[in-house]
Amino acid sequence: MRPRVLAAARPRILASAAALACAALPHGAAHAALMENLTTSVTAMALGNAVTADPPGIDSIHFNPAGLARIRGDLESHHAFGASIRTHASFHQPAGFSVGGWTEDPVAGTSTGPVRQAMYVPGYGMPGWRLPGVVIPGMGFAFNQPDSKFTFGTGVYMAQAMSLDRTTDPNDPARFAGRQVQVQRLVYASPSVGYKYSDTLSFGVAVPIAHAAFVVDTHMRFPNELLGVFGKLQQGWCPESGGNILDTFGFGLCGGGKEGMVNPFKQAANMRLSMTAPFDPTINLGVLWEPTKWLALGAVYQGGAKTRYAGTYEFNTEPMLRNFIKGLNSGLLGPIAGAVLGFPTEIPKQQRGNLSATIPFPTHVQLGIKLRPVKYVQLNVDASYATWGDWNALTFEFDQSIKLLEVARLYGIPDSGKLKIPRGYKSLVNFGYGLQIFPTEKLTLRFGYEPRKSSVPADKIDLIAPLPDTKLFGVGVAYRVNKDIDISLTGSYMKGRFNAPADSDCNLNCNTFTNIIYNPYAGLDVAGDIHVRYVGFNLNKRF
Repeated sequence: MRPRVLAAARPRILASAAALACAALPHGAAHAALMENLTTSVTAMALGNAVTADPPGIDSIHFNPAGLARIRGDLESHHAFGASIRTHASFHQPAGFSVGGWTEDPVAGTSTGPVRQAMYVPGYGMPGWRLPGVVIPGMGFAFNQPDSKFTFGTGVYMAQAMSLDRTTDPNDPARFAGRQVQVQRLVYASPSVGYKYSDTLSFGVAVPIAHAAFVVDTHMRFPNELLGVFGKLQQGWCPESGGNILDTFGFGLCGGGKEGMVNPFKQAANMRLSMTAPFDPTINLGVLWEPTKWLALGAVYQGGAKTRYAGTYEFNTEPMLRNFIKGLNSGLLGPIAGAVLGFPTEIPKQQRGNLSATIPFPTHVQLGIKLRPVKYVQLNVDASYATWGDWNALTFEFDQSIKLLEVARLYGIPDSGKLKIPRGYKSLVNFGYGLQIFPTEKLTLRFGYEPRKSSVPADKIDLIAPLPDTKLFGVGVAYRVNKDIDISLTGSYMKGRFNAPADSDCNLNCNTFTNIIYNPYAGLDVAGDIHVRYVGFNLNKRF
């Protein structure tokens, strides 16, 4: 397109872009976000992650590798993020509350306690320390020979992260939905190349190679209608002073003694899963079209992966279920009933071993436009789509039958060598907005807004992934010290709230006979929020 034609078309393009930006505002759009792009780039965080049409230096490797072609000469980049995640939940017992005849849940009326963060260290695991926040460093290099159309690069960055640690308070009611949760994806190498096809068009490809970690440690309880009925039968059949002689010739409901009396609100077990995928490559493909200084369009495809994790598990079962099964097998008819229901003959205090799981890393597509109608102001608008719908359910495969899970055969779970945790996430569209102001040649002011409608539907949210619809606000400043050095500083804040009335969320509080995995707050109203704070620093230096 010739400059004269571009100039004539400029008002129409600006009007169309403004209409697109207005149409994309949260009142009428569907957005999607979970954990992506939160600790990846200092510049992007200040601009609501709307940088596809204006990729920021070496961070182009992630956001649009075609942006590497804009780097002239050799460049090194160093950055560090400080991140703090706070989430809170409260529990309320509505009128008419009953779980199999039990009407007093000790969790009701309580709130969750302090939350801390940690970081999975590749080759070591989860460290013992717990901190109010974590510092995440990163670095990258780009190489360009004079007059070459190719720019090569590599970077180290955190592509995905979620860290919750609630172990400070041993009685935290959230311990039944994740005492410790760590999901992270650390890119430790990313061979990349950008190619400047013409003065206005560039292409790029990157191959991020990541170490992925997945850790869940949680206490477990099963407030379920059927378990409640069992408990009430025991209360009516088993005398407090001792066993029931008739029970010996029956089903052995009293044979487990006082510790074998079923209470649906008592802790039943503790589960810890720790898995990694040390080598998990994906691919990023990008294109950047910059026909004029005031307009640019960009697109990136970030390929997903069927990430195969391997690691260890540990189940520690409390006396309640162990003694209940032991008592069941002490009665005359109990072993017969147990065999019909598929119950184990005993539940060991501890089972540990190896496990594996295939957990999809979602594909991500992002489109962006950059508009700079005047010299001192630039607007970025991005639209993105991530396939979090692949997280419909997560299945963990164990190296043996888990005796605790054999009890769940009664609830239609046939294979005790696998644990299938429903998720029901959705793949939607997300928008981000960035504004840059250039008061001087050396100084840049940045502002960002990203309304992140969660890929976790309102009826699927839980305390393991307390990610409701959120709003992300970012602000930053960049300063060019000289022709070889520039620095950037960013602060951002993300917040969101959720409310799950009783029986509305079958990942959290459904109260039926079959929803045992996993609804630890069955029949309770659960409300909560999440607040995430970030500070980031970046230094670019040409060498």
